[in-house]
Amino acid sequence: MDLALTAVITALLVSALAGGITYLRSALNSRRQEAARAAAEQQIRRADARSREILLEAKEEGNKTRAAAEAGIRAERQEIQRLERRAEQREETLDKRSGALDEQNTGLERLQEQLETERTDFEDVRNKELARLEEISEREAERLEEISGLSANDARQMQMARAEEVIEFDLARRYRDAEVEARERSENLARNILAGAIQRLASSVVSDSSLSSVPLPNDDMKGRLIGREGRNIRAIEAATGVDLIIDETPGAVTISCFDPIRREVARIALGILIQDGRIHPARVEEQVAKARREVDEVVQKAGEEALFDANVKGLHPELVKIAGRLKFRYSYGENVLRHSVEVSLLAGMMAAEIGANVERAKVAGFLHDIGKALTHEVEGPHAEIGADLVLKYNVSDQIADPIRQHHDSEMTTPEAFIVAAADAISAARPGARRDTLERYVQRMQELEDAARGFEGVERCFAIQAGREVRVMVQPDIVDDAACAVLAREITKRIETTLSYPGQRGPQNG
Repeated sequence: MDLALTAVITALLVSALAGGITYLRSALNSRRQEAARAAAEQQIRRADARSREILLEAKEEGNKTRAAAEAGIRAERQEIQRLERRAEQREETLDKRSGALDEQNTGLERLQEQLETERTDFEDVRNKELARLEEISEREAERLEEISGLSANDARQMQMARAEEVIEFDLARRYRDAEVEARERSENLARNILAGAIQRLASSVVSDSSLSSVPLPNDDMKGRLIGREGRNIRAIEAATGVDLIIDETPGAVTISCFDPIRREVARIALGILIQDGRIHPARVEEQVAKARREVDEVVQKAGEEALFDANVKGLHPELVKIAGRLKFRYSYGENVLRHSVEVSLLAGMMAAEIGANVERAKVAGFLHDIGKALTHEVEGPHAEIGADLVLKYNVSDQIADPIRQHHDSEMTTPEAFIVAAADAISAARPGARRDTLERYVQRMQELEDAARGFEGVERCFAIQAGREVRVMVQPDIVDDAACAVLAREITKRIETTLSYPGQRGPQNG
């Protein structure tokens, strides 16, 4: 009984609690809905107020824009009206000018008609006067021919001959004056440039012989060099490519060869063989190969040192090696490699003085005689050989041309003149070069003969080792003005008939 009552009471309490909770939920939902509705209405009211404000601002902005546009339109209309008034004024002015031009054209046409009439009258008068003058001239010419005994053609020829003599004399005098003035200016400038370059460069005199000799400890060594039935000397000559001269000269043998490299290889190999004492064909070949490697190293080192001394950069290694071969080449007793370094330094100094390209002048001066390293292998003058050689190793034409032209009479670039001048300065040092008496006398005789073949030349003397030709003339045939022309003709004949060092001919050097 108690349990059932407890259950009923519990159920009633649960139902009441559930109903209370439901009521509370519905009450809370109602309050939330009312709060949300109130907030939404408030937002709507705010949006309506903001939209009215925006509309008012837009209307005000539109009114301002319309007012500004109307003001701009009014200004443009006023400008258009002003331009129209100016155009009307210009049109009126042009109409007035057009009328004035029409009047001027009418006046010009009347003047032109008047001038045509006057020109026709003038032509008639001029023709009549010309006919009268021609008739008078013919009568005067006939009288002059009767008086002088000469025809008009003969008189004209005499006048032309006299005019030619006067013109020729005047040209010779002017040429002489211009040549004297140019010579004075050029000599002063050249003297300053060359003196400065020579003073800045001082080098020692080098002289050597083209033959090599090897000393012997005793004369018995000559027999050992010859060997049984000459087998040793044949092996030496075959391996080195030289001629070994064993004569009566005491204590020495002579090496002769056109190739200085071969001669140096033979000299070194012979020195080792003589010092060692073991001389037979196998030993000869071994020592020659060793000497050849040693000479190659010397050549490479000599080329690099010369390049450093000349302060030249960027050359192909093969060109440096070929230039090093000039260490063993002598021209008239002058070492060609040292001469090349000297020419390079002189050319660079002179190029800097006159504003030419210093680098081109230095490189061209260093390589100007590189063809002499190959003259025993390639036919032709060393200037042509050298220019063709450097072009193979990507050297520019601006450097190859001075190399090719440094012995020519016609040069195309300032660097070519500079290299030629530096070459002449280096070769002209006292003791720099030697020459045989026979060749020297022959060259002097050829210079004198070239100048002696002109009319009026009495005697000729080649002086200053052939750098100057002094000519004595007959004064009744060659006067002061004609001397300048004669000197020019002699110069041309010397340039065209005689050979120069470095070119084909007996003076190739």
